[in-house]
Amino acid sequence: MAQVEMVMPKLGESIMEATILSWLKKEGDRIEEDESVLEVATDKVDTEVPATHAGVLSKILAQEGEVVPVGQPIAIITTDAEEKAGSNGSASPATPEPAPQPVAEPEAVMETTTAAPQATPAAAPAKQATSDSRFYSPLVLNIAREENISMAELETVPGTGKDGRVTKKDILAYVKQRQAAPAVSEPAPAQAPATQTAPAASAPVTGASPSISAGDEIIEMDRMRKMIAERMVESKRISPHVTSFVEADVTNIVNWRNKVKKEFEAREGEKLTFTPIFVEAIVQAIKDFPMINVSVEGDKIIRHRDINIGMAVALPSGNLIVPVIHHADQYNLVGLAKKVNDLARRARENKLKPDELAGGTFSISNVGSFGNVMGTPIIVQPQVAIMALGAIVKKPAVIETPEGDFIGIRHKMFLSHSYDHRVVDGALGGMVVRKVADYLEAFDPNRSL
Repeated sequence: MAQVEMVMPKLGESIMEATILSWLKKEGDRIEEDESVLEVATDKVDTEVPATHAGVLSKILAQEGEVVPVGQPIAIITTDAEEKAGSNGSASPATPEPAPQPVAEPEAVMETTTAAPQATPAAAPAKQATSDSRFYSPLVLNIAREENISMAELETVPGTGKDGRVTKKDILAYVKQRQAAPAVSEPAPAQAPATQTAPAASAPVTGASPSISAGDEIIEMDRMRKMIAERMVESKRISPHVTSFVEADVTNIVNWRNKVKKEFEAREGEKLTFTPIFVEAIVQAIKDFPMINVSVEGDKIIRHRDINIGMAVALPSGNLIVPVIHHADQYNLVGLAKKVNDLARRARENKLKPDELAGGTFSISNVGSFGNVMGTPIIVQPQVAIMALGAIVKKPAVIETPEGDFIGIRHKMFLSHSYDHRVVDGALGGMVVRKVADYLEAFDPNRSL
């Protein structure tokens, strides 16, 4: 019976804010519950946010390009009942609700998280950003900090956002122009070391200055590539990686799939790839060795009850994303095939939900899809293990029979198991990958769908 605040939802674990990319609805539009209202970007994924209630989008409180903390109001929705009350002139009970939410206050809070540790003086941090009271989002300030752009220099950057604000596009365009200019003034000031709060993480983004020759092309990393670079360096810094390799004979699997794939596609409307078969074997091995399904927090090991398998997917842009099959142990092979296809498809279409990228307990990377026979994958933190699946190739092999040994042609592949040596010793890491190979080799060629 009242106007409802729509707030920035929690978009996955450890995500505290999101950038509004675009509003799919405008003020005055009628919306249905769960209908997509806006697009947002986090450090993990770009996604659509659905309406929490049906009614009319009365007011938009956060504009495109703004970085909004989780839980902060972004719009006001008038329900159908409230809309009628408002037209009769009885909307006064509802007006006090939206009234106490000035747009400037959330912005000041956002500024506080980046510029100052206190949240109480709301107006002060906003002015602290610049003598002009010009507002800069945390995203813009982070980019400026990574590129060693001082506040004085930031004030000279022209802004195309609301009220002349500097957007992400503005700051990246300025950085590109700045890099193209002669790099004489680059060794800027002594404040660089002070602002460099995470040298290990920012190293892959900025890097040491390389020698640039005429004709070289400078390509600005996009947001996702910067995030991937930081995560990879962080993982190698946190976890001492060890990799064990096992070669598996998957002839039975290849022959079975060739036999049933057309029937499967006709019946289920889905292609049957090798990935769900591999996931099934990995899940079985994890059940046998539950201490591989753990994560580390300080000096404590957290053993997870759920088996959530992350699967690395290469995007058309060349970037990598890892959607998660939650409760993978509760799916049969048909269910796994559908889940794998669905996540891979929506990952490439940029339609994954934030929850589908969180909560993984063990990951796989199919390097064989690129023709690679093996790889040494990097662990997805805070997990402690990841398995790379190599290409399936025909090889001559010794086949043992009761009548004697002979040489035959078999389909074989390498499994590469990288694990965190802080908590996973070579014995456990090696036994897990060997067990996966055993399950693959024992696959029943007469299995029914």
